Amino acid sequence: MHQIRAIRNIRLGIKNLLLHKLRSMLTILGVVFGVGSVIAMLSVGEGASREALEQIRKLGSNNIMIASVKPAEEQAAGAQHVHVGVYGLKYEDETRIAETIESVERTVPVKEVRKEGRLGERSMELRVIGTTPDWFDLVDRKVLAGRVLSNRDFWANSPVCVLTEYGARRLLATEHTVGRTISIAGDYYEVIGIVQSEQVGGSIQTPDQNVDAYIPIITAIERYGDLTARRTAGSRELEYVELHHILVQVKSVDHVEATAEAITSLLRSSHKKEDYRMSVPLALLRQTEATKRTFNIVLGSIAGISLLVGGIGIMNIMLASVTERTREIGIRRAIGAKRRQIIGQFLIETIVLTTVGGLIGIGMGVLFPKMITHFAGMPTIVPPYSIALSLGISVGVGIIFGLYPAIRAAGLDPIEALRHE
Repeated sequence: MHQIRAIRNIRLGIKNLLLHKLRSMLTILGVVFGVGSVIAMLSVGEGASREALEQIRKLGSNNIMIASVKPAEEQAAGAQHVHVGVYGLKYEDETRIAETIESVERTVPVKEVRKEGRLGERSMELRVIGTTPDWFDLVDRKVLAGRVLSNRDFWANSPVCVLTEYGARRLLATEHTVGRTISIAGDYYEVIGIVQSEQVGGSIQTPDQNVDAYIPIITAIERYGDLTARRTAGSRELEYVELHHILVQVKSVDHVEATAEAITSLLRSSHKKEDYRMSVPLALLRQTEATKRTFNIVLGSIAGISLLVGGIGIMNIMLASVTERTREIGIRRAIGAKRRQIIGQFLIETIVLTTVGGLIGIGMGVLFPKMITHFAGMPTIVPPYSIALSLGISVGVGIIFGLYPAIRAAGLDPIEALRHE
């Protein structure tokens, strides 16, 4: 009985709304744009934060990256005609971290130097990375061809290198890349493999670049040493840096932050200047997740204002509808309709309005992110919760903003309502 009555009230509500098609359509526009903007904004925020989170996860949640940084006083001194800057991480720093901190699984020393790579007539500047085979375990990148450095290459001091895909295309530019011999600063290396590299802009920096050439660190020390020269604006600048990076893998994710503090204390005791910078992907991950939540709340609140405006519009229209249908309400009350039935009728009409608007808004909200991705190239992800949240809010708006007009309609005096013209 109650189910039949509810279906009848829904049909009656739809019939009353269809009597004023244009007015009903204009009324639901606020809900349509509100729901659509909620989904679209959350999708843009989700896509941007998901991409950043994925890049941080690829750095390894249990990894710590330490980089040599030129102190401010060294940069000022570099303006002199000839200056030798001594700063950065030492070989002994890597040894002490590996041997004195129990939570450290392994360390990877990294030496970096910029040199010209050449093959025949083709040439490009490469960032030569001297490291150990463990680099490719901590910096996980897809091997596109050949293989990466092995322990045999490391201990034999082999003249071999692994190129990134970008460098291989620029230098080799042929189908048969693995096995070719290239010249780096006059020294010859056999290309044994090609890896895919990823470079991220903004505050998230990966340890690899798209112009890297990886060689055994012993080979890098013997051939290029620790002293590098650079000419800038008529001056010659010499830099003495033993290690440019140290990658640290921690045994457990639970010990990452404590290990980072221990490494900081250890480095402070042996470095008079703060000539290093530490990056903890786990801390970046947590910070980005917190920023993501704040970002979603802000975007959702801004978009929710549109739903609020739409709800006010619905209340306005329903109040006008109550005034127009005063005589109808009086007749229904006179033949025995109860207050709750009048309230139910008007609530059903507002819920129908907001539900239809919410469904159209969901369609627009799903379409907008796809258009943004297609035309602007921005990654967007429509989170399932945004659809349920938007539809729930739109129905809630209908109930909240339709309740007052419904109660006002039910509160009309039947005799006065029957006299209304």
